[in-house]
Amino acid sequence: MSADDLAPDLDAPVEWGEVEEPRFPQRLFPLKDRDTFLVADTYGDILGAGDGLFHDDTRILSLWRMSLGPRPPTLLAGAITEDNVVFTFHGLNKAIPAPGPTEPPPGVLHIERAHFLWEDRLYTRVSVVNYSAVPVVLPLAFEFDADFRDMFEVRGARRRRRGRFHLPEVAEREVRFRYEGLDGVERSSVIAFTEAPARLTERRAEFSLSLKGEGKVDLFIEVGASIAPPPSRARYRAAAARARFAMRARRRGARLRTAGRLFNSWIDKSRADLALLTTPMETGPYPYAGIPWFSTAFGRDGIITAWQALWLDPSLARGVLTYLATHQAETVSAFRDSQPGKIMHETRRGEMSALGEVPFGRYYGGVDTTPLFVALAGAYFERTGDWELIDSLWPALDRAAAWIVRCAENNRWGLLDYARGAESGLSNQGWKDSGDSVFHADGQFPPGPISLVEVQGYAYAAYRAMAGFAAERRDLEAIDHWTFRAERMRQTVEKMFWMEEEGFYGIAVDGQGNLCRVRASNPGHLLFTGLPAPERAIRVAEALLSPDFSPAGASARSPPARPATIR
Repeated sequence: MSADDLAPDLDAPVEWGEVEEPRFPQRLFPLKDRDTFLVADTYGDILGAGDGLFHDDTRILSLWRMSLGPRPPTLLAGAITEDNVVFTFHGLNKAIPAPGPTEPPPGVLHIERAHFLWEDRLYTRVSVVNYSAVPVVLPLAFEFDADFRDMFEVRGARRRRRGRFHLPEVAEREVRFRYEGLDGVERSSVIAFTEAPARLTERRAEFSLSLKGEGKVDLFIEVGASIAPPPSRARYRAAAARARFAMRARRRGARLRTAGRLFNSWIDKSRADLALLTTPMETGPYPYAGIPWFSTAFGRDGIITAWQALWLDPSLARGVLTYLATHQAETVSAFRDSQPGKIMHETRRGEMSALGEVPFGRYYGGVDTTPLFVALAGAYFERTGDWELIDSLWPALDRAAAWIVRCAENNRWGLLDYARGAESGLSNQGWKDSGDSVFHADGQFPPGPISLVEVQGYAYAAYRAMAGFAAERRDLEAIDHWTFRAERMRQTVEKMFWMEEEGFYGIAVDGQGNLCRVRASNPGHLLFTGLPAPERAIRVAEALLSPDFSPAGASARSPPARPATIR
C-alpha cells in the first residue's frame, strides 16, 4: 500500500451534514471567468449560504450586502446579459432618514448595481441617479466577510480543524482578509473602493453620496484574491470590454439558424451557456460541468459535452481529449480509485483536496470515463479526419483501451464493473453517482461489483473506435481483435440485460449476476452507441418517449424512499 492510499491524519475527520441552501424566493445568478465564479441573488447580494465568490474551490467572499441606510433598496429587476458577462440589478430607494438637508421620498433614486468577472476579480459599479430636482445625501453601506471555506465545506462537509485567520487589515480604501490553510497555503481576499468610505471597518463600509438635483454618482469596487491598482472608471471599462471580447471568442464553431424564432433563441442561449462554462486551458478549451458545485473539469461531463458539440465545434473535443490524456492515471491508489490507464473523473484545487481530506484533488472513480474517452476520440476522427491528433494521443488511447480490457477480463461475464477502493470515494461510479441510484426492483441495494448497462454501451463504442483506428493503421490483426470484442460485448448485453416482458433493458447486473430489473433512462445511452438490435432499439425508444417516462409516470413507480448520501 502506498502513502497515497491513506488520507492524512489531521484529527479532523470529515463529516457530512445538510447543505445550507440560499434564501428563497430570490433567484440566484452565476457569473464565471476561468477558475473564479460568483453566485449572487437578484439584488447582487451574497448572504453566505450556498452562494459566494469562489476562487480555486475556495469561497473568498461569503457576505456582500448593499443597503441604503438601514434598508435594502426596492427591487425592480435583476438579470444577466445575453452573453452571460454582466449581472445588473435595478432598484429604487425606500424612505431613508438621510443626513442631508432633504430627506428623499421613496422612489426618486434609481440604483443600478452591475457585476462582472475578469481575470479572477469581481468588478462592481454602483450608479445612483437622483430623479428629483433637489439635492440628496444618500447613506450607502456595504457589509462583507470572507470565510475561506473549501467548496466541500460549503456543500456540507464539517471539519473540526481549520487553518489560521489573520486579523483583517483596514486601509483608507480597502480591507484585506487573509487565511493560512492547513496545507500551508495563504489565501487572501481584498475589497477595494474607488474612493474612501466615510467609515470603513473590518466588516462594513459606509458612504455618504451627495447627489445634485437630477444628478448622478458612480462608485467602483473590486474584489479579488490579490492586491491590484485602485478601482477606477477606466479599469472597469477596460476590464468589461476584455471580458465581453473573451466570451465572444469562446463561442467557436459553426452557427445554426432556422426559420423558428424561438428555436433560434434556444440555440443562442445554449451557445452562450456553453461559452460561460468553457474554460481556456493550456491544452485547449474545456467545458466545466456546472456552477456552483461542479465548476471544474469533470471527465465524463467534458466528454459528453464535447461529443454533443462535435458536429458544430470539433475544437472542444480536441481540447477535452488533450487535457484528459495529460492527466491519465499512472499508478494504483485505492484512495483516488486510480489504476494505470484510467481517465480522470474529477479534479479540485481547494484546501481539503490538497490535504487528502477528500480524494477529489485528482479522482478517478468513474467506470465510464475511460471508455467514453476512447469513443470520443473515434468520433472526433470520424468527424475531422485529424489523424495527427489521434497519433499524438495514441499512447494514452492504447493505455485506456488496455484498462478497458483488463476491467472486462476481471469480470466473469466480460462486463465493465466498479467497486470503490476506499470509503471516501463514490459508492456508485456511473453518471448517476448518488449512493442510492442503483437498486433492485424491490428497493434493495445490489451487492457489488456493479455493471451498469450504459457503461457496456460505452465499451462497445470504444472497441469499435479502436477497430477504426486499426483500420487506419492497416493492422488487420488489431481490426479482428477489437471487432471481436465489440461483437462479444453486444451479445452479452443483449443476453444479460434485456427484459423481454418489459421490452426494455435493466439498469445493471450485480456482483452475483442478477439483473436489476428497473426501468430507467440509462438504456437510452445504448441507442447513442448503436449497440441494440434494431427491433429492440425501437421498443426502447418508444418506451422512453411514452407517458411512463414522464415525471408523473416515473414518480408513480418510484421505489421506497431512502436517505440520500451527500458526497
